[in-house]
Amino acid sequence: MAKRVFFSFHYEDVADFRANVVRQHWMTKPDREDAGFFDHSLWEDAKRRGNDALVKLIEDGLNGTSVTCVLIGSRTYERPWVRYEILRSFHRGNRLVGVHINGIRGKDRMTKPLGPNPFSFVGVGYSTDGRVGQFRQWTGGAWTPYPRTFSCDVGSSHRGNWFSLSQWVPTYDWVSHNGFANFATWIGS
Repeated sequence: MAKRVFFSFHYEDVADFRANVVRQHWMTKPDREDAGFFDHSLWEDAKRRGNDALVKLIEDGLNGTSVTCVLIGSRTYERPWVRYEILRSFHRGNRLVGVHINGIRGKDRMTKPLGPNPFSFVGVGYSTDGRVGQFRQWTGGAWTPYPRTFSCDVGSSHRGNWFSLSQWVPTYDWVSHNGFANFATWIGS
């Protein structure tokens, strides 16, 4: 059965068409189920809205999804709302996967070098008793607390430690790893 996928990305990658190659690749498949997912992402330009409205849009977009796919462009890692979407997805228990999209030719017909992995810039730490988690983000050359804690119950190997999400989240390259054929496998379909 196809998964419901939330796509997180930097809007400049939509303007350059790279994000849409991944988000809409199912349209060229004879059966939508062959793609392995239904696109359930936000597509509205939320820049005109306030933070509360944007949080609501993200929450609504995440509802009913089980996978969050971060489309990794040149500057995706530094976008605060992408970080929020990643950490919120982690907290909800969505499967996380990253897909590098700079190898896709943009509207200028050019490719770009791979962008930094956004999962290397966010992380989670756990209290020594394993009951409280604290998100962290890399800003200003240091790991700083992200303004959100959560209740949890983690195993002893995680207690008192913190982890960059890049330790747990797989990333793929759309072009070199043949995303058109393999995306369903990446998201666990």
